[in-house]
Amino acid sequence: MTDRIRGSLDKDVYGKLEKLKEYIRDLGSLAVGFSGGVDSALLLAVAKEVLDERVIAVTGSDASFPEREMKEAAAFCEEHGIRQIVCRIDPLQIAEYRNNHPDRCYHCKHRLFSEIKRVAAENGIAHVAEGSNMDDLGDYRPGLQAVEELGVKSPFRQALLYKDEIRQISKAMGLPTWNKPAYACLASRFVYGEEITEEKLHMIDRAEQFLIAQGFREERVRMHGKIARIEVPEKDIPRLASDELRNKVYDAFKEIGFQFVTLDLKGYRTGSMNATIGISSGKGEETWI
Repeated sequence: MTDRIRGSLDKDVYGKLEKLKEYIRDLGSLAVGFSGGVDSALLLAVAKEVLDERVIAVTGSDASFPEREMKEAAAFCEEHGIRQIVCRIDPLQIAEYRNNHPDRCYHCKHRLFSEIKRVAAENGIAHVAEGSNMDDLGDYRPGLQAVEELGVKSPFRQALLYKDEIRQISKAMGLPTWNKPAYACLASRFVYGEEITEEKLHMIDRAEQFLIAQGFREERVRMHGKIARIEVPEKDIPRLASDELRNKVYDAFKEIGFQFVTLDLKGYRTGSMNATIGISSGKGEETWI
């Protein structure tokens, strides 16, 4: 398999993969904060290859993490023979998170990785790692501050890996997540300052699940009070606005509880809520893990 992977990757990218393996090997044992997304899936798969039984996956569960993502994460671990531990966290108990302060992600990630560190210690695991990469630097990501404060490892950044390279390696390794759309927790769908509640999170989850069922692979439903602002890639806007779907989506969203349903003509882009606090949307929004 090593020869096949080497042959399908650019020399520089393969060199980064080898550097990643060496870094993980030196850690000795590892608990990977695992959401089932592109980044954490590759990190977990490489850690399993290098450390075998000395790696565990730890997944945080709360209302901002859809059930479909939880099922996919569990299926990935089962397929690869990786022990997964699910820990329940409730960031809604944190006022700064619940009131959706601009540093919401800091408080959520701090609680999440504090819990993952506890789980790691209970299982004799020396280190905790997360899947941020080089593309995450320079953007507005307060969650990375919590990662640094808690001493959580970031192997992709140590290996100087970028998102596109992570997808290339994932494809070469045959991981089903290689072309999975980017995902961020449902809390990122709220305008800053609007209270986050479990009911609202479920509304967004239902709305986005409905769009996924209509065949939209990349989508966001942003909540502005009782207004739903739908983002899909520019190429998908004509289809969503067509007579075939427009009224169907409107009726479904009204049933979910939205008073008004709008389509963002700019199209899908991650981190669009940052514009409400004077920060231009960069390369992305903070992923759930």
